[in-house]
Amino acid sequence: MKTYKFVNDLWKDEEASKLTGMDRLVYRSNKLGADQRITNTGGGNTSSKIMEKDPLTGEEVEVLWVKGSGGDLRTSLRENFSSLYQSKLIGLQKSYAARADKGLKSQAEDDMVGAYNHTTFNLNPRASSIDTPLHSFIPAKFVDHMHPNAIISIAASSRCQELTKEIFGGEMDYVPWMRPGFELGLAMQEIVKKNPSAKAIMMGQHGFISWADDDKECYYTTLDYIEKASAYIEEKYQAKGGDAAAFGGAKYQTLAQEKRNELFAAILPWLRGQVSQQKRFIGTVQDDDKILRYVNSKDAPRLSELGTSCPDHFLRTKIKPLYVDWNPQTEDLAALKTKLKAGIEQYRRDYAAYYAKCKHANSPAMRDPNPTVILIPGLGMIAWGKDKSESRVTAEFYNCAVEVMRGAEAIDKYIALPQQEAFDIEYWLLEEAKLKRMPAEKELARQVVVVVGAGSGIGKETAHRLVKEGAHIVCVDLNADAANGTAKEITDKLGQGIGVAGTGLSGCGPAIGLKANITDRASIREMLNNVALAYGGFDSICVTAGIFVPSDTTGHIPDDKWALTFGINVTGSYLVGDEAAKTWKEQGLKGNLVLTTSANAVVAKKGSVAYDCSKAAANHLVRELAMELSPLVRVNGVAPATVVQGSAMFPRDRVIGSLAKYNIPYTDDEATDSLVTKLAQFYADRTLTKSPITPADQAEAYFLLVTNRLSKTTGQVITVDGGLFEAFLR
Repeated sequence: MKTYKFVNDLWKDEEASKLTGMDRLVYRSNKLGADQRITNTGGGNTSSKIMEKDPLTGEEVEVLWVKGSGGDLRTSLRENFSSLYQSKLIGLQKSYAARADKGLKSQAEDDMVGAYNHTTFNLNPRASSIDTPLHSFIPAKFVDHMHPNAIISIAASSRCQELTKEIFGGEMDYVPWMRPGFELGLAMQEIVKKNPSAKAIMMGQHGFISWADDDKECYYTTLDYIEKASAYIEEKYQAKGGDAAAFGGAKYQTLAQEKRNELFAAILPWLRGQVSQQKRFIGTVQDDDKILRYVNSKDAPRLSELGTSCPDHFLRTKIKPLYVDWNPQTEDLAALKTKLKAGIEQYRRDYAAYYAKCKHANSPAMRDPNPTVILIPGLGMIAWGKDKSESRVTAEFYNCAVEVMRGAEAIDKYIALPQQEAFDIEYWLLEEAKLKRMPAEKELARQVVVVVGAGSGIGKETAHRLVKEGAHIVCVDLNADAANGTAKEITDKLGQGIGVAGTGLSGCGPAIGLKANITDRASIREMLNNVALAYGGFDSICVTAGIFVPSDTTGHIPDDKWALTFGINVTGSYLVGDEAAKTWKEQGLKGNLVLTTSANAVVAKKGSVAYDCSKAAANHLVRELAMELSPLVRVNGVAPATVVQGSAMFPRDRVIGSLAKYNIPYTDDEATDSLVTKLAQFYADRTLTKSPITPADQAEAYFLLVTNRLSKTTGQVITVDGGLFEAFLR
């Protein structure tokens, strides 16, 4: 049995033996994709040529099953693979040659992608990858095309061809950089004809492709070449001094974790505002030892300026990152902000110059010129994307780029893809068409919304409502378990995320859970700092937390309960808004604050004097904060009538007390749900709509107020009370 040091051998005969045909391709793909040292997220593709029965003729035909456009090998299922008649794909070579002979080679490349639709087997709707010819034109039955860091280190070195021969002998041939597509497939076909002993091809600046006539053999061939490349690089790397000498050795020292968190929390909202001037971005912080080894190094400025090599990398990370030459030992936060501002401005100019130099007459318009990767010595890396998932993948890809540079510098000298070639990939018309086919972003996409009181009731319902519209949700509650519980409900539906380095946060994907006491300013600031570390900043805050303390039978309420009621229902909302205002101002992006008041704010009721007075104060707090935070932040309120179902303020004993108060029949052993239904209907019968008010009804109002649908509305309180006429303004 083979043993590997640098890759994981995940193949199990007892699993594979139960599978046939296409299912074995899915199996092989998932095993390869599960190890990021073999290929990056969304990168690479696999194929099998399988005999299938033609649905029209009933004859056995050879079908190429190949991972289609989009998707990830680790999670790919049958529906992620396109299926094409192999004979028809080969037949396209004549059409391509005819067009290329007329000097239309570039257009012919693009035309062939559309022609793949005419070779589709069995009406398979999965769009074909541009790499389809690579798999078709290599005669082997099974083909793997991977992007391992170790292989790309060789592909991105100045002596790639010589090193390929030195490391792999004649088993791995070589093709210089060519844009993925038909011409590259033909070049590989010619290589195999000339070198029938070849089992793989090194693709300059890109990756490699390997093959076999047995799928298990193909899997292990792929692993063997990656293992050999990795071992060669590590031997050279250690001979040059290993980590201590990596990237020319250390120039700066890493700051302590606590200090890093402090600086990140202070700089991230401002930085998010700087890079979000066209569209808002969500951030991911990485400050582990590997990325710090790079950003602290002497060679980081030189290598960062060269940019990335593999097309898969720079499509996410842009042509290059922004490296900020800041000295963490001698310079302060103000100096960092100054250098970041100057660096971003220069980056935009550089990107515009790159576009102007490389564009063609029919190139798409210039895209957002802001950096998606920012490197800071002593601190680490910040990656940006349209959502948390994309920013994490951007971080992952730049990690891959760093590993490629490490390997290339260990064995030779790192070289980047020429700018024109990079541009032609980034602004490829087919890539542009693919972007335009993507569904429109949801209404709250790119937004981070903090929901205070998300552990139960209206807050929980609001969190679930907003995430449906694309928002990232920070679930905040005094009860940490409740906050994390709501966040877990969301991430279980939408996908679990990763933690934020150094903060102890978990589940940092579409939602996280945080504890905060809104009567404690320091607790609020700690929570908002953690939001910055998780996402880079925030856009809106919904305060749904509240407390109801009834008067006793004499109408009296203790002084401490009076203070607690105002502390949570009024002062707490003020402290959240006041503390958040500092971050909103730093960020410079428009935001929303939505507070929870009550129908009781304008309706006096016996037995709830503290609650009613606090909610009246909250009504006016909405108006005052709208004045204070304008024009950057809109402040509005939601005024529910009594919400019984799903409310944490209505435990069983309070429900029973209310039923007794209103002389509603019940029994002591009656189920809680039955008691709640009776009380909810009682309150509903007092309204004009006669329908019980639910947390979902309230959540709809919060959704409306954090969108731009009411973009000119501020200082207002929206009632969601079923038509409680006693609360009509007068």
